[in-house]
Amino acid sequence: MQQSLHTSNSRIGLVATLTAYSMWGILPLYWKALQVIPSWEIICHRMLWSLLLTFLLLLAGGRMKPLLSTLCNRRILLTTLATSLLLAINWLVYIWAVNNGNIVESSLGYFINPLIAVLLGVVFLKEKLRVGQWCALAVAFCGVLYLTFSYGRFPWIGLTLAITFALYSLLRKTAALASLEGLFSEFALLALPAATCLAWQAVHGQSGFLAHGYGTTLLLIGTGVITSVPLLLFVYGAKRISMTAIGLLQYLAPTIQFLIGWLVYKEPFPPAKLTGFALIWSALILFTLEGLARNIRKKHQSMH
Repeated sequence: MQQSLHTSNSRIGLVATLTAYSMWGILPLYWKALQVIPSWEIICHRMLWSLLLTFLLLLAGGRMKPLLSTLCNRRILLTTLATSLLLAINWLVYIWAVNNGNIVESSLGYFINPLIAVLLGVVFLKEKLRVGQWCALAVAFCGVLYLTFSYGRFPWIGLTLAITFALYSLLRKTAALASLEGLFSEFALLALPAATCLAWQAVHGQSGFLAHGYGTTLLLIGTGVITSVPLLLFVYGAKRISMTAIGLLQYLAPTIQFLIGWLVYKEPFPPAKLTGFALIWSALILFTLEGLARNIRKKHQSMH
């Protein structure tokens, strides 16, 4: 009975996690539908509508009062301020990249993010890397160098997305706040500047909120849903499936993004990019296979 319940929970967790990564993967389609709105204005709406949704969820769960007392802690407040700024930079660069024909390069950032996260773990958390992991990092580094020198410019979009999200993940990993509370707190800290920017635009008759029809207005309101729902699904699913499964599934979102940029929006993908991406994909395959082999060896040893 207990085994059956565990299997059922794992299956539900897998579906929830798959749905979360799939939603993150198709986000470029959503941002493209809002192309008439400046990237920074989309970010402001995303913060405010996400704040409203996370507030209602916290209120419904009776978790609002404990959070307010927690935020009086100076260290927690400063950490939350840092994560909110990293999140804002990541979102701004990503939406700008999507709406300016750089979906393929933005997907690169999320492909190399796990490797940057591992490197930050070594530097800041003193985690030890195995030989296979060092090899994967070296191959990924070669891929970034190749992209930089082969087609004439530093891949700043991909690296900015990878580094900001990896730093965000590092700080959230060591933060005292749970996922929903942390997300609400980040939005709350960014709400005042976001609301100020939108109010300034409205006063000067430059707001895009009601200027482009009901469809655009509803899409801007919906940014709160498409921000919070996949995150909550991910948190729900991650508690019910193994870290190995999470590690493999995390490449689903950038793969979908890459295919959308290449096949749907016909972004150029010259041989120089293909070679650089191939090196980074090889690094990810090496990194993943090394982890799977280690888990299989550990399971085999525990059985004997």
